[in-house]
Amino acid sequence: MRAARLAFPAAVLLTLAVLWELVVWGLAVPKWIVPAPSAIWQAFWEMRALLVVHVGQTMLEVATGIGIAVTAGVAVAAAINFSPWLRRAIYPLLVISQTVPILALAPLLIIWFGFGIAPKVIVVTLFCFFPIAINTSDGLTATEPELIDLFRSMGATWLQIWQKVRLPAALPYFFSGLKIAATYSVTGAIVGEWVGAKQGLGIYMLRSSAAFKTAQVFSAIAITSLLSIALFLAVFVIERGTMPWHFEERQQ
Repeated sequence: MRAARLAFPAAVLLTLAVLWELVVWGLAVPKWIVPAPSAIWQAFWEMRALLVVHVGQTMLEVATGIGIAVTAGVAVAAAINFSPWLRRAIYPLLVISQTVPILALAPLLIIWFGFGIAPKVIVVTLFCFFPIAINTSDGLTATEPELIDLFRSMGATWLQIWQKVRLPAALPYFFSGLKIAATYSVTGAIVGEWVGAKQGLGIYMLRSSAAFKTAQVFSAIAITSLLSIALFLAVFVIERGTMPWHFEERQQ
């Protein structure tokens, strides 16, 4: 069943790639405008050694940024859940923060923190923090009051209620936010690299674009998509391993 589900989109992608190849060759479109899939693959293969270095730098920024976003997001969600006053004070600020375009902040981060890895990590963190914090907060708040009252009636402490009730109930929400964050994280790293970097897929795209090497730009875009998909699937695998009961209930 799973193989059949993957076979159909794979067939669609293969058909689109063949049509793309035929249209480009049939209309004799120049490579620097729209390269054919075969030219994109050739550009990837020729630059594979250099791409490994750039991908490694981007993924280092992504991993660091996601780690910080998870830590900060869960901490803020827990603080919001602990105190109604903090919820009224912080929740609106979280929403307002999303009205500020992160791309506009990136040049300021370069001024403040230089051209090292720090500005890129901050950009990734900003991309990932909001969905993790909001989803986790909603999950902690959505815990059934009756279940909490039951544990309290049995003499459970607040820590035991958190461990046995609130956290398991919030896990599906947390992983939903984490999957969104993981999908956006690579884009966040590339946005940070566009502003200023020595290595990374973002600077690779800029240099290739400036040299009119469009096939290399497309190959970097394809790698970006594959990395985002890989991160999403990694979170999904961790989700299944962390809370198998949730998927058993969904199947039933």
